[in-house]
Amino acid sequence: MSYGSYVVVARYRTLPGKQDEVLALLDEMAAASRREPGNRQYRVHQGTEDPRTVVLYEEYDAEEDFTAHCASAHFRRHVLEGVVPLLESRDVVRLAPRGTGAATEAPA
Repeated sequence: MSYGSYVVVARYRTLPGKQDEVLALLDEMAAASRREPGNRQYRVHQGTEDPRTVVLYEEYDAEEDFTAHCASAHFRRHVLEGVVPLLESRDVVRLAPRGTGAATEAPA
């Protein structure tokens, strides 16, 4: 089993009243993204305490797969042209696993 992957977590805050429109666009984006080579997961979450908060969890086999995802026509159409103009804020964090075994940190 391979433990290597490339993870992206995006946190969006929609403009007031735009969350349903953003979520509809992201549902379409998720369906298209899940068909991409190297995509392991593309999950859309909505805040339970603040429905304007939307968090995406994306997992890819490698960074190159995420780069290809960002270059896709559906990313441009759904995210850059559709979602981004409806956001108050957007924060994207890119992550890689620290290790594949149990303990990877030295004792404190």
